[in-house]
Amino acid sequence: MQLEWSAAASTVAISVPEFPLEEPVLVFTIALAVFLIGPLVVRRLGQPGIIGVVLLGAILGPGGVGLVAHSDAIVLLGEVGLIYLLFTVGLELDLRQFAADPGSAALFGLVSFGLPFVVGAAAVAVLLDLSLLAALLLAAVFASHTLLAYPIVNQYDITGNRAVTAVFGGILFTDTLALLVLALVRSAAEGGLTALIVIEKVVALIALVGGVWIVVPPIARRFFRNFSEESYFEFLFVAVVFFGAASVAALLDIAPILGAFVGGLALNRLIPEGGTLLSRIEFAGNAFFVPFFLLHVGMLVDASVILEGRRTLEVAAVIIGVMIALKWLAAWIVTRVKGYTVDERGVIFGLSIGQAAAALAITLIGYDVGLFDAAILNAVVLMLLVTAVASPWATKRAGRRLALAEDVEPGGGAPRDPRILLPISHAADRQRQLLELALLLKDDERERPIHTLTVVRPDRSGDPDRAIDDAYDDLEGLTAIGSEAEVPVAPEIRVDHNPASGIVRGALEVQADLLLLGWDAQRSIGQRLFGSIIDQVLERTTDPVMVARLGHPVNMTDRLFVVLPDGIDHHEGFFESVALLKRFADRLGAPLTVLAVGDSAHQYGRRFDLVEPELDTEFRELSSWRALQTTLDEEVTADDLIAVISSRPGSVGWHDELRELPYRLATLPPESFVLLHPREDAPEYDRQFLRFK
Repeated sequence: MQLEWSAAASTVAISVPEFPLEEPVLVFTIALAVFLIGPLVVRRLGQPGIIGVVLLGAILGPGGVGLVAHSDAIVLLGEVGLIYLLFTVGLELDLRQFAADPGSAALFGLVSFGLPFVVGAAAVAVLLDLSLLAALLLAAVFASHTLLAYPIVNQYDITGNRAVTAVFGGILFTDTLALLVLALVRSAAEGGLTALIVIEKVVALIALVGGVWIVVPPIARRFFRNFSEESYFEFLFVAVVFFGAASVAALLDIAPILGAFVGGLALNRLIPEGGTLLSRIEFAGNAFFVPFFLLHVGMLVDASVILEGRRTLEVAAVIIGVMIALKWLAAWIVTRVKGYTVDERGVIFGLSIGQAAAALAITLIGYDVGLFDAAILNAVVLMLLVTAVASPWATKRAGRRLALAEDVEPGGGAPRDPRILLPISHAADRQRQLLELALLLKDDERERPIHTLTVVRPDRSGDPDRAIDDAYDDLEGLTAIGSEAEVPVAPEIRVDHNPASGIVRGALEVQADLLLLGWDAQRSIGQRLFGSIIDQVLERTTDPVMVARLGHPVNMTDRLFVVLPDGIDHHEGFFESVALLKRFADRLGAPLTVLAVGDSAHQYGRRFDLVEPELDTEFRELSSWRALQTTLDEEVTADDLIAVISSRPGSVGWHDELRELPYRLATLPPESFVLLHPREDAPEYDRQFLRFK
């Protein structure tokens, strides 16, 4: 339909779209908006980005408001995304973890898949009145698993634990067996299952695996040797390999996703972690291919089926209950056989109940061949939502105890003359006091400079060149103060639309040992811990970060109180932080009082004795955070300084009370405190779609 508007010299025709939308440009625009908005929204709720795209697809698709048609183009791109997804599952399986302890990996993989598959198939067949083939395929859905909770074990630095290693290696078995079951059940559904068909499928599978493993690696090595990683031909070569493997699987009458998975395994050790090629593969998948698969799955969800009857909820309750019970039993069996601890059993269970990639892939194919109805498809989506919450929760609960139970080893200590990066904004107050704090954190020799940094935002500066000149002028005053103290101060300017990105980039370029940031103690809408910029810096760097609020000249400090949350001594950066604060107290000449919240003061005394310099230190044990607040209210005076060693959210030693602690400290008489966030062992693991281990 067109509306025409006529004026003296022109006619404007406006096309009013018909719903559901099928116009390619409009559909593509909406799809890209879904890929952007969905993950951003659900990640703020603590859920993986995969959930956001599926939910928005369900809302906008035919089963929801009907805004976008489930067109052939979306179906095609969804199938391509499915193949891409299974390729990355094979590509990013950690074969080294399997090789490190193949016995434990095989035990976990076979038990974690076999028990839910055999017992689960019987259970769903009886409870849901499914056919044998449908029951077998549905059991394969929840017998596999996706490591949704990997970020938890990475943050707690327990990826090298024996139980965690077994889970990482065992996923090779669970994924392979699940896809093998899919191939057999699919063939049986399309043409019946006989001994001859089973033999044909096994022979075809052997031919596929053998052919790909024999042909692909030598060709890939030769190709990679002759083409630079900067060439996009490498990406095209990889795409040809795994789509070619998927095509061969289709010609052999095997599910194409199995061919893509085998292609990923064949290239697994030829594409290095952290390389340019892997980054390109992940970028293409995260931004385009895999989201189209998720959108395709979401559009198959029919909300009316969930709302009009109990079938979907009954199916979801059964598969979730059966899956959780049998995965726990499998974890218990592996624990008994291998002699793991209760906490290790909890981590195994938490990691093994996560569902995403393989579950969605198998479910979609089961739906396409007619084994699954809409109720089962919707129920699997509900299962994904439940496990997206349950898997990280269970892993975090057991993983924290496991991390705290590990022996603490003294680290190398803080650099005696740390290279400090001091970001300064035009709006920052008390700049001189921050610089004085940086001077006190330096060694007597003071050979390494303090790098002062201002990030110029081109979108707000009008004239960037003039803004840069003004920023240098502002930093000159701090440089003069450093000269008076005989400490080199190097002014740095970075131009970036995002101040946090400019700060982190500056820290990398000057090889900073410590970032020192000032805080204005103001709340704003959307703030998390300190505020948008500081929180982003904490998320993007693993270096130690000290956040300071100084209400009085730091060199006039009478006493230094150090607050230690329960379990912080098991953080990998604890000893470096202690060394930094002890040297700081020594230079101040201020008495040091350690307040241990919910932990043994005697235990912390032993830890502090391992770190130089030797200082007379008073240790007190406080039973709760309320007791800490009471102690600070009663004892802290206007010339005292409070220092808190606070891990980043989710890491070892983190407590939710630390989120509000800075605002409470800002109300105390001195208004002087620092929060020292220790060095992290590795960056937080945050791959949106492709990385599952």
